[in-house]
Amino acid sequence: MELNKNITLKHILIEKKKCIGLQFNSDKVLQALVEGLPNISWCGELGMYYLPNIKTNLDLIFKTFHGVAWVNGNYFFHDKVVNEGNPVIKLDKYRKRNHEEGFRACPESYLLKLELKRYSANTVKNYVSSFESFINYFKGKQLEEINELDIRKYLQLLIQDNFSNSQVNLSINSIKFYYEIVLGMPNRFYSIERPIKKKMLPDILSKEEVLRIIDCANNIKHKCIIGLLYSSGLRRSELLNLEAKDIDSKRMVITVKGAKGNKDRITVLSPNLLKDLRIYYKAYRPKSYLFDGLKGGKYSASSVLNIVKSSARKAGIHKKVTPHMLRHSFATHLLENGTDLRHIQLLMGHSSTKTTEIYTHVANSTFSDIKDLLS
Repeated sequence: MELNKNITLKHILIEKKKCIGLQFNSDKVLQALVEGLPNISWCGELGMYYLPNIKTNLDLIFKTFHGVAWVNGNYFFHDKVVNEGNPVIKLDKYRKRNHEEGFRACPESYLLKLELKRYSANTVKNYVSSFESFINYFKGKQLEEINELDIRKYLQLLIQDNFSNSQVNLSINSIKFYYEIVLGMPNRFYSIERPIKKKMLPDILSKEEVLRIIDCANNIKHKCIIGLLYSSGLRRSELLNLEAKDIDSKRMVITVKGAKGNKDRITVLSPNLLKDLRIYYKAYRPKSYLFDGLKGGKYSASSVLNIVKSSARKAGIHKKVTPHMLRHSFATHLLENGTDLRHIQLLMGHSSTKTTEIYTHVANSTFSDIKDLLS
């Protein structure tokens, strides 16, 4: 049975006591069931009902809403692995760093929880860096003594120092991770306003520019890398994780495993690119991945970036070209050629068509029927 109602559990702190917060959209059935729970209370400040955080209440919640609504515990059960498909990583390199005297390093408990959650290496790097900047700003205070006002002042300082919105949001996430996930403290920072993300239109290339970039690649390996990024709409990380067995020449598709959100998907394989891939495979004989590094193992992300940049320069393209720009161009060109938005969504691996809809703002076909006012 598919449930179209859901209720989300949150850790909250009421009068210094841990409670279970219940968040849900306005619904008469859910409202009646929630108000029927024993010892239920309302918190106007947080805008949610709550119960004392004890096991009997947690069991009662699941029993009450069984068959009526899906109980979302992702925010409540902190030890849930975020990315089960990610490899187990040990963060010893962060533990063994040499620091200047007086430097406040990321707590061991923080590193252990990052390992447990299996965040990606890039997320770990960003969280550790951001959190260490934060705790070194408050060297004179115990971390548990830092309050919401202190954090607001710190974030205001970042804004005054012209940190980007994404950097400020990253700092908030790294701070919340420590207090709410590592220490298991209820959500202390509900009222901290996050910077509004700028809605930037994607930069794209014309099809002619993409073909020039591919033609200017140094060798067949580089040509295949650029060709795959564009003709299959791959993210750089997805390209680096490809294995030869993921290329299905009979069905003319590519299987992308463990993509963003730990989801597998299928995307298209260009017949023209398949010819180049066969030439590349015979010449290089990759062992582990479709594109092995010089010393074996996975090809580096920086190498892919350098390949794209170098080829774009040789093609006489002066704007900044990135691997992700090729992915944006893939989606835009498909839309311009009349491909259904839903199909593009599936090929891109977007969880919602709202993400894919941004390409309607840059596709030439969107404006082709608009009359020239100067004609």
